[in-house]
Amino acid sequence: TTKMGRKKIREIDAKRLLQNNLPSTLPVKFQNVQVTTATSFDLLLRENDWLSTTRLVVKPDMLFGQRGKNNLVLINADFPEARAFLEERLNKTIEHNNTKGTLTHFIIERFVPHTVEYYVSLVSNREETVISFSSQGGINIEENWESLSTLSLPVSDQLTEQDINSKLLSHLPAHRDKISAFISALFKVFEDLDFTLLEMNPFTIDESGQLAVLDIRAELDGTAHFKNVKKWGQLEFPAPFGSKITAEESFINGLDEKSGASLKLTILNPEGRIWTLVAGGGASVIFADTVADLGFGHELVGFVTL
Repeated sequence: TTKMGRKKIREIDAKRLLQNNLPSTLPVKFQNVQVTTATSFDLLLRENDWLSTTRLVVKPDMLFGQRGKNNLVLINADFPEARAFLEERLNKTIEHNNTKGTLTHFIIERFVPHTVEYYVSLVSNREETVISFSSQGGINIEENWESLSTLSLPVSDQLTEQDINSKLLSHLPAHRDKISAFISALFKVFEDLDFTLLEMNPFTIDESGQLAVLDIRAELDGTAHFKNVKKWGQLEFPAPFGSKITAEESFINGLDEKSGASLKLTILNPEGRIWTLVAGGGASVIFADTVADLGFGHELVGFVTL
């Protein structure tokens, strides 16, 4: 899958797709709701009574990571605490990794007490899918990269239980059968729904033996939208944090989603005076670079690719 076709989706949508497509025999539990600037908290509570009977986790769902390290996650809270946390942060402008943006979407989930955190990721490359696993997941995974076991699976090959156990889980002391079955099921959903990235950091196994996906980052192959309309359901591809999609870009995105071809419009400067020729195969980027090299980058409106 080319980088241009990779589309980030919200965490709540990724979990919905997994909940709807993982086998019912797999003990994975999802319980979450979305909160936006338009949410009525009273209505939310009436429609989801579990919010008042369980401990909760609240975090932004805005396509950026390191939320815990930036004090944007509330853990083990009751609903009044969650509501106060949200009311203080909804519609608030923050700076994250040198990018300013407004917090408009959050996710509320049940709090899962746990002692062990696992990491798993599936990444689609042009000729292979790379699957990685670690028993030392969590916010410090980057300091524990040496704990990762990795399996590269050519696109024509099937993932076997032996592959998972021997190449990914050979050092796992407990829950090997359950985690092996989970990774196997994830791979099937990954392939069937045209994911290009699934990263769970962390997932865990709770006190009752159920698998719980605590955090997830996901991308889909945007060029596969036309054949996955029913499987994906109501799904948006949000703009990156800190940027906004113009009406013109939204219109072209709509055409792109209805076609197996690739059609992209990127607006750089609505006040500019220079349009590049419609192009494909990377030519539009070369045109844009040439305009910038000639000293007119500030006048570039945007570019269209086919």
